[in-house]
Amino acid sequence: MGHLLNIITPLHKKSKRNYLERMVNDKVHCSEVARQYGFDYWDGDRKYGYGGYMYDGRWETVARSLIDHYRLPKDAKILDVGCGKGFLLYEFKKLLPQAAVVGIDISDHALQNAKEEVKPFLRKLAAQDKYPFADKEFDLVFSNTTLHNLYIFELQKAVREIERVGKNKFICVESYRNIQELFNVQCWALTCNAFFSDKEWQWFYESNGYTGDFEFIYFE
Repeated sequence: MGHLLNIITPLHKKSKRNYLERMVNDKVHCSEVARQYGFDYWDGDRKYGYGGYMYDGRWETVARSLIDHYRLPKDAKILDVGCGKGFLLYEFKKLLPQAAVVGIDISDHALQNAKEEVKPFLRKLAAQDKYPFADKEFDLVFSNTTLHNLYIFELQKAVREIERVGKNKFICVESYRNIQELFNVQCWALTCNAFFSDKEWQWFYESNGYTGDFEFIYFE
C-alpha cells in the first residue's frame, strides 16, 4: 500500500462545525434529504449538506499539491471519482491545460450545475460501478470524501476499480482515531455509511489490493 498524505486536511480544518446542533436538528429527516444528493444537499439549507456549494478558489492548493506530489505531466489523464460540481478538476485543467480530465458522480444536480469549463468531461456513474476505462488508463485517480458514503460491499468494488484504472491513486475519506472523533463524525455526517477507524480503513485497503495513497479527515 501507498503512503498517508496530508493534502485535504488543512482545508478541512478551516471550517467550524457545531456537532451537537446538527445532531438535534431533525437529523434523521435531514439525512434522508441529503442522501438524494439533489438541490437541498448542495445548495439548500446548511442542515441538509453544504448550504450552498459555490466555488471560491479553495481547491487550487489541493490541485497544485497533487500535481507536484505525483509529478503529473502536462498531458496527464486524471479521473475524479465523486467529482460533484467538478471544482477540483477545474483547477487541474487550469494548471494543466493539456490534461485530459474525467469526473464521475451520481448527482444530477451536481453534474448539471458543474463548472462550465469542465462540464463536458463529467458523466453520471456511481463510484462502485464498472468503469468504462482501460487498465492503468489514468496517470492519477483520486476520490475526495466520497467512498465513506458507500456500503462495504459497494466500497470493495469502488476501491478495486480505482486500483485497476489508475497508475497513481489517492483516496481521502472521513474517519476517526478515538471515541470523541467517532461521536463527532456520527453527529455531523449526513450521508456516511462506512464509519471506520483509520486502522480499519488501512486494513480494508490492504485486504482489497489497494496500492495507492490515502488520507483521513477527522472531526476533532
